[in-house]
Amino acid sequence: MENEQLFEFMTKMYSDMKEGFKKVDDKFEKIDERFEKIDERFEKIEEDLAAVKKEVKTINNTVVRIEVEHGEKLSALFDGYKQNSDKLDRIEEKVSTHDDFILKRVFK
Repeated sequence: MENEQLFEFMTKMYSDMKEGFKKVDDKFEKIDERFEKIDERFEKIEEDLAAVKKEVKTINNTVVRIEVEHGEKLSALFDGYKQNSDKLDRIEEKVSTHDDFILKRVFK
């Protein structure tokens, strides 16, 4: 009878172990599903990040282009201002010489 009891005990242990492994397998399947969802989310994040990098690059290129264009326009504007200032200085010198001449004539 001892062998029969040992056999029943081993059968029960085998059954319990089989059930335990099934539970472990079920948990691993759930974990695998969660990892798959996480992988999908990471792929989406990577796609979004690539799109953001592309947009930032486009924005940076636009900003650089605007800075260059505005720099050229400001340079032209300051050149015009300088030319007007030089012209006014020359006119002022001429008027000053005429003022001296007129004052000498009037107060003579």
